[in-house]
Amino acid sequence: MSNEINLDNLAGGAVSERLNIELKKAADNIMDPNTDWKKARKVTMTITLKPDEERDIALVSIDTKTVLAPAHGVATKLVFGKDNAGQAVVEELVSGTKNQMMMDNDGDLADDRGKKLATEEAGNNVSYLQRKAQGGK
Repeated sequence: MSNEINLDNLAGGAVSERLNIELKKAADNIMDPNTDWKKARKVTMTITLKPDEERDIALVSIDTKTVLAPAHGVATKLVFGKDNAGQAVVEELVSGTKNQMMMDNDGDLADDRGKKLATEEAGNNVSYLQRKAQGGK
């Protein structure tokens, strides 16, 4: 009987397989740009041996665990107000500045929440902005 245990063969190769699964999780987490590159990742393998009364056989349990870096938080701004019925409403501020019109991804004029302005309304606002830019009213 050998005194050495080969982890590649232990439990029919399952121990080595579990370790590789956890290392892959750590590698994926390291390569994820949404995580902090500076945070350490940790793979832990715990081998627990519980001998029988005669001490000639032990039940062995092998657990693997990975500690990963958490994903970065996501930030945005919300605008709060009341609707015509006096009920509280909340929407995401898309333009970055409250009451600031913007061009959306389609090149259309939109309000600060990213809602397209009606063609007539947009035309009036564009004309107004152009007059203001030229020093008019």
